[in-house]
Amino acid sequence: MPLKIKILLVDDNKNNILSMESIFARDNYLLVSANSGREALKILLNEWDFTLILMDVEMPVLNGVDTATLIYQRDKLQHIPIIFITAHSYGDENVFKGYKAGAVDYIYKPIQPELLRAKVAVYVDLYRKNHQLIAQEQKLKEINKNLEIEIKDRIASEEKVNELNKQLLKTIEKLESNNKELDQFAFIASHDLQEPLRKIRTFSDRIAAKYADKLDETGNSYIERMKNACERMQNLINDILTFSKITVSKDSREYTDMNLILEEVLLDMDFQIQEKNAKFIIEKLPQLKVYPVLIKQLFQNLISNAVKYSKKDVQPVIHISCKIDAPKTWEDKINVKKYCRIIIEDNGIGFQQQYAEQIFTMFKRLHGNTEYQGTGIGLAICKKIAEEHQGFISAQSTVNKGTLFTISFPIEISEPILNK
Repeated sequence: MPLKIKILLVDDNKNNILSMESIFARDNYLLVSANSGREALKILLNEWDFTLILMDVEMPVLNGVDTATLIYQRDKLQHIPIIFITAHSYGDENVFKGYKAGAVDYIYKPIQPELLRAKVAVYVDLYRKNHQLIAQEQKLKEINKNLEIEIKDRIASEEKVNELNKQLLKTIEKLESNNKELDQFAFIASHDLQEPLRKIRTFSDRIAAKYADKLDETGNSYIERMKNACERMQNLINDILTFSKITVSKDSREYTDMNLILEEVLLDMDFQIQEKNAKFIIEKLPQLKVYPVLIKQLFQNLISNAVKYSKKDVQPVIHISCKIDAPKTWEDKINVKKYCRIIIEDNGIGFQQQYAEQIFTMFKRLHGNTEYQGTGIGLAICKKIAEEHQGFISAQSTVNKGTLFTISFPIEISEPILNK
């Protein structure tokens, strides 16, 4: 739900109120007006969720400075900035009184509409950012609260509670930096999860080998299903470990011939490619400064998907190309001169374009295991690899017509992009 921007206009001249309402007509603010300082105070008795107060200084009975002083006597109203609007150019002493009463700025009449809108926009932006910080603080508090509850539920002894409190502090510190808790998760996955899984696989293999002839068809089916489940679990653990180690298990960047990496990937996937009779149309790729190990993983995941999600009785055709272009408008904030875009396009089953963002999230799968094997982590890995290169990945797809993946790498004009 969008944050409501609510502004209180205080002026004894109705024409001035109408003028300000006209100035803010296109800004979609919620404007509340008061014709005197007393009326403003009455409104603020029941409403204190204002973003800003615009108030005339010269008003009968209760002027703007006195009204501001009374407003800031209430704790609930002290967060609302006040801009005074006046037709007089006061001396330093009177201006000081205004600031002392709580004013944050002055606007002089006749009002310049764009100046007023610009100043108000600054405080509106500050208001929005403040609410974002409050929301983030509440979220962190909720996370901390949930972690504390979990600790209390799981730990009985004081010694374990103290130990886990130390871990909790470390976890909070990691959450506030860059989610380094993935390192801890990788450790748990590689030790606590894989060890029991290996035992299950070992004993299921022994049962199958020793008692296959003593079990009926149903029993052997159960054993086979258990082995398949173990294999899926092992693949899931491996993919999670790959995802979590992307930021820590890479060598330094180096200028790399992307064609050589692609050739290596296709060689490794030869059996899968031959099985599907896949056809590749490959244009010359550039030389880029990358992490070769990560790029190989990226190519392997995308090409594997292109082969896997092909249509039945239709030869998979996979087109790999490259283009160099300037950043798009929304990318201008990234400090690069150009982008190298590597495109991998297939003629497979595709998917609905509405899922183009979701497919890059962890465990998001558009097809069940009965149709296509997978863990739902491969494209999340691709997204993270692209981001490790300060780039990004996107997808365009149409059901039964295929999918086009674009990986965009930022480059400098001086880089040796193209191979001679």
